[in-house]
Parts: sequence; C-alpha cells; structure tokens
Amino acid sequence: MYLVSNIQSKDSMSKKSVLIIDDEAHGRKLVQQYLEAYTGFRVAGECTNGLEAIRDINLLEPDLVFLDVQMPGASGFEVLQRIEHIPLVIFTTAFDSYAIEAFEASAVDYLLKPYTRERFARTMARLEQQTIFKPLELAKNLQQGDYPERILVEQHRRYKNVPVSEILYLKARGDHTEIKTPHATYLSSMGISQLAEKLDPRIYVRVHRSTVVNMSFVKEVYKDVGKIFVVMENGTELSVGRLYQPLIRSSWCSFINGSHIMQLSAGAFKG
Repeated sequence: MYLVSNIQSKDSMSKKSVLIIDDEAHGRKLVQQYLEAYTGFRVAGECTNGLEAIRDINLLEPDLVFLDVQMPGASGFEVLQRIEHIPLVIFTTAFDSYAIEAFEASAVDYLLKPYTRERFARTMARLEQQTIFKPLELAKNLQQGDYPERILVEQHRRYKNVPVSEILYLKARGDHTEIKTPHATYLSSMGISQLAEKLDPRIYVRVHRSTVVNMSFVKEVYKDVGKIFVVMENGTELSVGRLYQPLIRSSWCSFINGSHIMQLSAGAFKG
C-alpha cells in the first residue's frame, strides 16, 4: 500500500481522489502517468492486492478507483462485493473475458491492457459524463421507483426468486449478507452495501453499519439506557447505531406522516 501525504492544500482537497489498484508496478505507473494530464484528480494511494484494496477503499473513501481484476488476496469483483464505500470504478485488465461482468458491476469503463493514452482519454471523457448525469439519474430513479421487485438469492445450491417487499431486514455476516423474510432466512454472497443499493432507500433504511431494515415491518422504536432499538413485526430487536439515529428519526416521521401507521414508544427520541 502506498499513501500520499495527509497534509493537503485547499486546492488538492477540491480534487477528486483516486485509488490505483494493481498487483503489477508498471500497471500502476501507467495510470499515474496518464492521469497527470487531468488536473481535477489527485492520487490518494495505491494498492498491490485485493485485501489492501478492500481496506483502503473503506478507509480512504476515494471518488474513483482504477481496479485490476486478477490480483492476490481477492479479485476485483470480490473487492466490490466486500466494500462498504462505493466509488466509481474503472477496470484495468489484460483479459477481455471479464467485460460483461465489469459492466454488470456498473463500472464506468473497462480498459484492456495494454491501452493507449487516447483510449485512456476516452475513458476519462466517459467518466466526466457519468459524473455529471449520475445525480440526475439517481433522482429520476427515486421518482419512478426504479428498483427491482424481486432478487435472486442462493439457497441449497439453487437460486430462489424472493419478492423484495417480503424482506424484513438485512444483516451483515462477514463478507455476506443475511436476508430475513417472514418465512425463511437466506445468505447472499453480496456485501450489505451492494445489496442495499438495489433497494428503495425510502423504505429500506440503514440503522447500523451492519443492518438495513424495511420500515414497513418496524413495529416500534424504543430507547433504553441511552440506546435506541427498533422492534420488527416478528419480534426481532435491532440496535440503532449512534451515527444512524438522525436517519431513523427522519424515516420514522416520514412513515407516520404517510400511509404507514406504527407504534412509537413514549420518549424514544427524547434526549
């Protein structure tokens, strides 16, 4: 792992941060060289394997990642399944067989090594276009409710088509995610952040770093010894992380003012 100095000027703070991930030194150097022409970006660090990549993406929270596919420790796709912070991703690899997977992972582009400066420039132009339109697309998706009604989850070596509306909550289990429904519990190979991105954030609310709840199934919220808990319809109690308490408060109020009526324990949000 290579990190730049943490002493930064105001100018550098306004630039988009970049993390370069490649187990080959010449691959990292090539990205560095080509990136020098783009003054709106700064290199925050470099990683030489998948495990470093997972750690540093979550630690540094870069805006953009240049990500190799085949690396020691974890592949580029495994890295994306195991991270909490979700940056924009540009894959860099010597193998063209991963292109479909890369775009299914919502990558900005797929740079096939060896690539030229001109090809790199086209990628950066595509990046700029995506950066401009991404907030508009997100707002449009929220307005149209553009989220899947069902998701495929693995169970006993088979894939089951689970209605999203039946999900009570998601719980992080290491690199996987437990999906709880009224009738069954499933284990997804996706990380909780990646899975939560597929769900409507107005309904599926993060209450803890490791927990996402379906507000439609929240029975009550209460406070005990300075901590806040949500109680699900099935009786499961889940703690609310301190950093997520303002979000659960606002989400709760939205549901009370909307069509969902739920019980609020006296004094739950006081103090």
